[in-house]
Amino acid sequence: MSAEHALNEGKAIPSLVPARMDRLPWTRFHWMIVVGLGVSWILDGLEIQLVSLVGNVLKESATLSLSTSQVGLLASIYLAGEVVGALVFGRLTDKWGRRSLFIITLMVYLIASGAAGLTWDFWSLALCRFVAGMGIGGEYAAINSAIDELIPSRYRGRVDIGVNGTYWAGALIGSAVGLVFLNKDIIPVEWGWRLCFLVGPVMGLMIIYLRRHIPESPRWLMTHGKVEEAERTVDGIEETVRNQGGELREVTDDEAINVVDYPPITYREIARVMLRDYRSRSFLGFSMMVTQAFLYNAIFFTYALVLKSYFGLNDSSVALYFFPFAIGNLAGPLLLGHFFDTIGRRKMILGTYSISAVVLFITALLFKAGSLNAASLTGLWCVVFFFASAGASSAYLTVSEIFPIELRGQAISFFFAISQLTGGVVAPFLFASLIGEGDNPPRGPLTVGYIIGAAVMLIGGLIAWFFGVDAEGQSLENVAKPLSARERAGATRFQGTTPRLPSTDAQGRRITPVLPPEEQGVGRGQQPGADERPPTT
Repeated sequence: MSAEHALNEGKAIPSLVPARMDRLPWTRFHWMIVVGLGVSWILDGLEIQLVSLVGNVLKESATLSLSTSQVGLLASIYLAGEVVGALVFGRLTDKWGRRSLFIITLMVYLIASGAAGLTWDFWSLALCRFVAGMGIGGEYAAINSAIDELIPSRYRGRVDIGVNGTYWAGALIGSAVGLVFLNKDIIPVEWGWRLCFLVGPVMGLMIIYLRRHIPESPRWLMTHGKVEEAERTVDGIEETVRNQGGELREVTDDEAINVVDYPPITYREIARVMLRDYRSRSFLGFSMMVTQAFLYNAIFFTYALVLKSYFGLNDSSVALYFFPFAIGNLAGPLLLGHFFDTIGRRKMILGTYSISAVVLFITALLFKAGSLNAASLTGLWCVVFFFASAGASSAYLTVSEIFPIELRGQAISFFFAISQLTGGVVAPFLFASLIGEGDNPPRGPLTVGYIIGAAVMLIGGLIAWFFGVDAEGQSLENVAKPLSARERAGATRFQGTTPRLPSTDAQGRRITPVLPPEEQGVGRGQQPGADERPPTT
């Protein structure tokens, strides 16, 4: 009897897919995944930075003659598109698969962003920006899911954190491109802004071909009634790894996970899992995403105002100060990501959140005392966000790890939407109001704002310490059992309030309840061998 036929009859069958994927050594195959999927964050950083630079140009009569309010509204429209895209495509990636969606979302972005360079008025540009935002928002859900499910467990933390941090590489590229394309002495103003919108699509076109060679997540196939296809996919991956010089250990039957066919998950079931069964983990994800988003948007969207209002810098000088700020943000995840797999998730999250909070508090006191100039303030911001950027990336890693695979994409999209709406709406408005009007306004209100930002990050770190999950080196199926799992798997203990997973009637078949990791015995995932080298980040 075939595996698929057994599933159709409601019988559980064992699968070694997770064990086989997690024991893979690092090879060029995994670099293909990192490059092919990780470009999403580069594109997002590129888009936001270029549009912020293009804003003033779009107000000129030789371009679209937009008003200041319309330029600001374009940023909000792109943000709204990201939120809608994350929610729509997040559900579809859990329903249709990771591969289908990371092809679709990239195509949506490519078409919409390229079309933005051909627009003729505010509304045509606004529509293109909204759709482009939908594509990028959908990428966050589909790509985080795919990376976590394709990367071996002992490398998952550093890869996810490093990839999320490459947003700032995109921002740096956007700034460099803007210096050329928006320079009227090099390119006419009526053409320069249009070329800016084509940079991202050109980069995306180079990645489309690479993505076509990335397989569907075997874990997704396994939990959606396609066990035989999942095994064949892993067979192909293993053959590729062997051809690239990787040595594979044998897996044993006791590493198998029993799965049954599971019906499409409903919104009601999502609410039950996230708000009742995994409510402490939902609180953890909400807290981490909102606190990092608050700090980021508070500082990032007002740093130009601060440098101009308190230190008298002009627009061109402010643009130059962005480069060290972005480099600090990029360096943090790349240099610290490794430690999230070795020292551990909870310790590193507490450390990165807390250190950034302490340095920001010191910055606030020095700013109030008038002891800083533009360069020293920027230098302290670089230190703050060297740690905060790694912490922010770990927030995305956390929400993509701690929920069952059947709703992973939707969990990511929900928390992404919450963080974007909270941080993107509240923080910039609040901090811009604290700066005030005129030259050299009072420093007291902004100092209080910085102290609030520091307190918010410290609270986020403490919540992660007490409610966090020791997911380093652990299979995703041990961190959060699939809803389609029939019985207990390997023993693992994690922090956090115990979720309750009751028996579920799946298409008329009673499925034995699977106790989450918190109720299982103590155990640790296998550590990488001495001959296996993780990616350097």
